Amino acid sequence: MDVGVWRERLLSLGIWLACLSPLGFFVFAAVTDDLTANPIQYVLRQLGLWALRFLAITLAISPAAKLLRQPWLVRYRRRIGLFAFAYVCLHLTTYVAIDQAFDWPTIGKDIAKRPYITIGMAAFALLIPLAITSADKLRRKLGPRRWKRLHQLIYLIAPMAVVHYYLLVKADHRPPLIYGAIILALLGYRLIRAMIERARKARTAAAKASFG
Repeated sequence: MDVGVWRERLLSLGIWLACLSPLGFFVFAAVTDDLTANPIQYVLRQLGLWALRFLAITLAISPAAKLLRQPWLVRYRRRIGLFAFAYVCLHLTTYVAIDQAFDWPTIGKDIAKRPYITIGMAAFALLIPLAITSADKLRRKLGPRRWKRLHQLIYLIAPMAVVHYYLLVKADHRPPLIYGAIILALLGYRLIRAMIERARKARTAAAKASFG
């Protein structure tokens, strides 16, 4: 088999293992009784953090591919984005099933009264259509333009996740502010590139008109 094929398979396997490694850490911590004095809150918080990290990585892939001139990185963006959704689902399941024991009236009150839960639930709801339409069949059915517009919701979801984290933290706000700065930088990069591209197209159109 070609060396390039083996390299790609090993890289793909490495990404799978990297994305699954947080779950392995939780299992190891549970076996070694190292989930802190409040294991439910610890797991709940860490799952949310990993979801935010994977969202940030998903946003970072396109800029990294362009700046490093490594377009192959984009091939793994969907996988990492789906892992972000998976960790969000685990985060939400831990809250609903373990932390609240399916106490729906209490959950409803939390959503209505606690802004960080309201924002978190809204972000989750916005993520669902992105995860569903990641399938190739649905992507083709939507068409590239509509699909791209739909998936631009990630530019809203990621800041919402940071706000959710910020409002949740009661003492040290430095970690959510750091994540916020990273997300802001990644979104700012896209905005600047879009403005440059728009200016380039305007110059090209103006040049064509002058010679027309």
